[in-house]
Amino acid sequence: MTSVTPSRTAAEECARAALAEHGTGRGPLLPILHAVREELGCVPRDVIPVIADGLNLSIAEVHGVVTFYRDFRSEPAGRTTVRVCRAEACQARGAAELVAHAQAELGIGLGATTADGAVTLDEVFCLGNCALGPAITVGERLYGRVTPARFDALLGEVR
Repeated sequence: MTSVTPSRTAAEECARAALAEHGTGRGPLLPILHAVREELGCVPRDVIPVIADGLNLSIAEVHGVVTFYRDFRSEPAGRTTVRVCRAEACQARGAAELVAHAQAELGIGLGATTADGAVTLDEVFCLGNCALGPAITVGERLYGRVTPARFDALLGEVR
């Protein structure tokens, strides 16, 4: 997976290859989007019409799916993605304060990537670690009982 925004031509070629591999109709939309994201690191806006045409769907239908799922983004994510759980159990244990701290520490909002491309900050609505909230993931690793100080320590490990 790349962390540089792909060229329009490369992105369209990737989308066409995914269409050829997964077929047409409604069923293969998610596998195609996953294949494009895996190859390019994102689902560029330029490929949405290509995928829609290949699947005989409207651009709005494909765009709706891309924007509904957090894993699909139009720009590549940072080298490390930090996701903060915002579900009720984590909210009750200080997730809002943790999000505010994370945004201040990183200097970005939710869904954004630091200027150096190191970290993308996202929110999720359950990591399944409710008893140990607030919970976050750093990359693929899950952490519980995360305080602002622990967040800073974890962030220091990935920067």
